Amino acid sequence: MTHPAEARPPIRFRGRSFMATVLAPIPPVFEWLADLDALCRRAPAFFSGRPTILDLNGLSLTREDLDELLRELATRRIPIHGIEGLPAGMSGEGLPPALSGGRPVGEVPMPDTPEPEPAAKPGGTRSLILDSPVRSGQTILHLDGDVIVLGAVASGSEVIAGGSIHVYGTLRGRAVAGASGDPTARIWCRRFEPELVAIDGLYRAADDLDASFHGQPVEVRLVEDAIRLTAFDQSR
Repeated sequence: MTHPAEARPPIRFRGRSFMATVLAPIPPVFEWLADLDALCRRAPAFFSGRPTILDLNGLSLTREDLDELLRELATRRIPIHGIEGLPAGMSGEGLPPALSGGRPVGEVPMPDTPEPEPAAKPGGTRSLILDSPVRSGQTILHLDGDVIVLGAVASGSEVIAGGSIHVYGTLRGRAVAGASGDPTARIWCRRFEPELVAIDGLYRAADDLDASFHGQPVEVRLVEDAIRLTAFDQSR
């Protein structure tokens, strides 16, 4: 006896936008790489789990130059997910995809950028307290201590802290704690719906997080070099 083939849903394609960091080298490239090394020393986890685009506009590179630049970035653990301004005819095997039409969302502050009105803490560290929510497309970078967000962290935004991150609203964006190399840093939020969480360079994207914690009050920390999620009781 034969059975009719089960109807299968058609293949569907959907567009989705993500926030990425754009690296735009300036000549001489070897000096730019030295500046990049200084940034990575100040913030070892700055590029952890961060989609990165390489912008070649304004540069005159041969294929050999580009291959060498990509190797240099790979040695710094900075994977390139796409290239803007790729010269015509240079695309080929081994290169990230060529991209165009990206929408700028503003400058990402560097680790040596002073933070506005930080609250002093004993021991020389400082906490950055944000009275307003973190908006989509916004990046908060504070490597001298904890970041405390009294509102929500929107999807498409990110908070990067040298210490721990406290979110008194919903965490929907990216939270990177311990970015100065602190494995004891933690992330707390009242409602857990993140795109990515990271501590001291170890990260977990939304698809890799236990769905049972979604929407719950959650603590994120490192246990034996692994991301550990724990629900906590806010009434205690």
